[in-house]
Amino acid sequence: MGILAWILFGLIAGIIAKLIMPGRDGGGFILTCILGIVGAVVGGWLATTFGFGGDITGFNLHSFLIAVVGAIVVLAVFRLVRRD
Repeated sequence: MGILAWILFGLIAGIIAKLIMPGRDGGGFILTCILGIVGAVVGGWLATTFGFGGDITGFNLHSFLIAVVGAIVVLAVFRLVRRD
């Protein structure tokens, strides 16, 4: 259930991250969703690894916030790497 939750959270978190950080990324909706999924998984992994993740196993506000923060971080890194 954990990875499926992070994929679903990632889809939603990617959209919210894009709303928080608007701009031209050149990938459209699909890239936003992929970055959101990657961000949610990375955010969940880092939160669990560093011990501030708590119980990240289901659909709750804490898990969702970690997914959104992870998606924002991945989107910011993507923009830095892709900068022309």
